Amino acid sequence: MGTQRKSGRGGGASVALERNESEIQEILDRLADAVTEGNGKAVAKLWAVPALVLGDTMARPVSTLLEVEQFFGGAKEQYNARGISDTRAEIVELHWPTPRIAIAEVRWPWLDAAGVEKGDEVSSYVFRRDDAGKLKIQAVIMHGASSDM
Repeated sequence: MGTQRKSGRGGGASVALERNESEIQEILDRLADAVTEGNGKAVAKLWAVPALVLGDTMARPVSTLLEVEQFFGGAKEQYNARGISDTRAEIVELHWPTPRIAIAEVRWPWLDAAGVEKGDEVSSYVFRRDDAGKLKIQAVIMHGASSDM
């Protein structure tokens, strides 16, 4: 990780590609802040479409950034109703199968107003770097949640 690579494959422009955990962490930190603030517009800026969200009981295609914005715009109220007011992204595992694609397994602890952990959820995120060099979330696999609540 942390190595520079150039990619001329795929017919797109060559972009300096760096496999960097801190870049993934920064995106996830921005995601945590935006979700806990109820800022759907900020969340949507971290995504690319089309995208896909998968769970054991659902497969949801995401066609527009407006869908992302609307979904995450109401997440704060849903978490607050359960006594959850904060979280942080804990990268459990990070893999770069290609120079432009990263897969991160992320644990999200559920924190109450006092900072006490009340459970957690885990998801895997597929990030893809576009031709301009920006990493965006392209897919999410929800592993599930546990709760002490």
